[in-house]
Formats: sequence, C-alpha cells, structure tokens
Amino acid sequence: VQLQASGGGLVQAGGSLRLSCSASGLTFTTSSMGWFRQAPGKEREFVAALAWTGGNTYYADYADSVKGRFTISRDNAKNTVYLQMNSLKPEDTAVYYCAAGGGRRYPVRSPSVYDYWGQGTQVTVSS
Repeated sequence: VQLQASGGGLVQAGGSLRLSCSASGLTFTTSSMGWFRQAPGKEREFVAALAWTGGNTYYADYADSVKGRFTISRDNAKNTVYLQMNSLKPEDTAVYYCAAGGGRRYPVRSPSVYDYWGQGTQVTVSS
C-alpha cells in the first residue's frame, strides 16, 4: 500500500490550499481515510476523516479547530482523498499526513486505527 500526499506549500494567512492523497494497493472504496498534522514540538493531531460506513456511504468528521474552514472529500474513481483548506491561519502550519485503514474504523480521530500513512506534505502559513 502506498499513500502519496501532495499540495502543500507556503501561503499567507487567509489563503487556501488543497492537499491530495493518492492511494494504491488497497480497496479504496471501502477504506476509511484521514488527515492528520504535526507541528514542530507537538504531537500528531487529527484534522479530518472520511470513514467508510458501508455501501457507498461515508461519514465525515472534523477537528473543532478546522471545522467550517476545511473540507475533506474523495474521488473513488481516482483513488484520491482531498483536503480543501480555506481561511488558513498561522497555527495551521504543520506537516500534513494522510492515513488509510481498510473497512470501518472507529474512532476515526485516533491515529492508531489507521494502518497506512503517507510521507507528509509541509503546509506553512505566514502571518
């Protein structure tokens, strides 16, 4: 299984970025996908997830700190999950990681429920 994250960069506060995570080697349509981030000197924290709940249904969850600003989505035809980040703040600066786990995974906010991780992409928001 490989997860390839991309789309990070340097942006001014208030700007937007869209992260992508392309997955291979897993059954993407029945996988739960998450985004986490880690700032220097801090623990990895949950950002957003799209958890598979059965059939063609997914449950979206967001950290309180990004709710209303970030949107997670997926394109099953492309085996890709996205994180649209708007109204970025300097405190959003971190390395962002995508994660995947086959099937239903709960609680989606816990890093331990995911089996696979991407390499991370740096997001830097200047004030």
